[in-house]
Amino acid sequence: MKEILRKIYYAIIKLLPARFVLNIETFRTYKRFLSKNKPLYFGEKIQWLKLYGNLDKYSDYVDKYKVREYVGEVIGEEYLIPLLGVYEKAEEIDYDKLPKQFVLKLNHGSGYNIIVTDKNKENFVNINKKINKWIKEDYYKIKKEYQYKNVRKRIVCEELIRDTKGQLMDYKFFCFDGEPVFVKVDFDRFENHTSNFYDCNWNYIDMQEMGYKNYKKEVKEPENFEEMIRIAKKLSKNFQFVRVDLYNVDGKIYFGELTFTPASGKNAFIPLEKDKKIAERIKI
Repeated sequence: MKEILRKIYYAIIKLLPARFVLNIETFRTYKRFLSKNKPLYFGEKIQWLKLYGNLDKYSDYVDKYKVREYVGEVIGEEYLIPLLGVYEKAEEIDYDKLPKQFVLKLNHGSGYNIIVTDKNKENFVNINKKINKWIKEDYYKIKKEYQYKNVRKRIVCEELIRDTKGQLMDYKFFCFDGEPVFVKVDFDRFENHTSNFYDCNWNYIDMQEMGYKNYKKEVKEPENFEEMIRIAKKLSKNFQFVRVDLYNVDGKIYFGELTFTPASGKNAFIPLEKDKKIAERIKI
């Protein structure tokens, strides 16, 4: 039933004007409609950028394949997750030539990921069906995120990276005018997903993202945290706002992605006083 309702919802959303949809989403999050002249909150400003920020100019940076070139030029190819293949359609994937573990992702949106931990246990017919279904979706129409509009759709296959504990620590640096200001750290992303926020001196920030609980245990600062900050600074230097996502696997740093509209602007920071303070850094 949920899948049927999801299909109906997306079919309707694609047909509705962006401003109407973003007004509804802003109201659901902040109990106010999107203001063109005086947006106050972080998510509201993200919705404003969708409408008026000309985000389509960032297509090469959100393309999960083409962005690799930018990353290689700015910080070096050693920070890229090893690439196993790039395909135009699922039928081109030769699973026999792939290792036991790998990740398949589509380059034109968010959430289009398939993690394979043992290919001998997978049904590749079903995987191909899912991929071909995703390829047909116009992510930018559903989310009104026009940075994805001109992305040439492709399937990217990368190595599966994990630390010695089988986890994947995800560090999301919120960068404003080329300066990392704070980082969101995700824990147990595939089980009991929680997250914490820290400033760039690794001081805990008492804040939550709507929809997520905080991680309760003490977390040590990564030994190479300063290097991660330097990387985030280099990758964000040309943008008013961007979230730079990095992985840290047993001390080895990998680039994840660049995100210009985190959570599509729908997840407020709690308390809202802090959300509003963060929003002040995005100049409209």
